[in-house]
Amino acid sequence: MPNKATLRAAILAKLEADLAQQTAAAHLARDEAISEESRPENKYDTHSQEAAYLAEAQARLAKEIADSMTLYANLPLTEFAADAAIATGALVGVANGRARSWYFVGPRGGGLEVAADGRDVMVITPQSPLGRELVGKRRGDSVRLPGRPTAMEIVEVA
Repeated sequence: MPNKATLRAAILAKLEADLAQQTAAAHLARDEAISEESRPENKYDTHSQEAAYLAEAQARLAKEIADSMTLYANLPLTEFAADAAIATGALVGVANGRARSWYFVGPRGGGLEVAADGRDVMVITPQSPLGRELVGKRRGDSVRLPGRPTAMEIVEVA
């Protein structure tokens, strides 16, 4: 089972890389919007306006990533008791025979995939379809995961 501190570090590293990429893209779009070459040639030329909208959206996304980083940096890494219900902060292992998948129920950043302690872990949120299926369940419960034809058993909750 992946260590939660290692997992958090991997999530933060991934978010930091995403933030750097998004910030660079926002700067490029901003530069494009204010470039002399982007000046409208006629009243129908909207290139600079479109670049400005793009820069604004990319800056907003960069802020969301930064906010996610703050949430993860401050997320308490509580250990769940053996019979505890799954909630935000839980690391969940589900299995179907020998196939095992790992999920971390995080406050944001659903869809991130990171490697921690040699295991691939997908971050999900309680609002996602998979999160709604898992939250409140306990070790030993069966769940139907989206995209899987058969039910899987929750084998670990930490």
